[in-house]
Amino acid sequence: MKLSVYFYAFLTGIINSAIGSGGGMISVPVMKKSGLDQKNAQATTLAVILPLTLISAAIYAVNGDYSPLDALKYVPFGLVGAVIGVRLTEKLNNKMLKKLFALFMLWAGARMIFG
Repeated sequence: MKLSVYFYAFLTGIINSAIGSGGGMISVPVMKKSGLDQKNAQATTLAVILPLTLISAAIYAVNGDYSPLDALKYVPFGLVGAVIGVRLTEKLNNKMLKKLFALFMLWAGARMIFG
């Protein structure tokens, strides 16, 4: 594995923690370049980002930046959405997933710039 892959993993951790999201926008393309197809890259990214997110959330909670109890009310809805998202992904081919991923990145960027 090239050193650049480790750099992008490091960058994924920084971006995901610093802005609360976005690590996947770095991680998915890097994983695709390393040979994974779109579905595998997205699934592997989720597995990588989960511990990054848990550690970041714990540090933010310890620092008093949020209350985990406030966040809990969103978890059940997020879990249902996650199950639906996985089921939807199973039905889509890699080409369609790639296009949806790109459209989501454009939409998210536009919202951040103009919203």
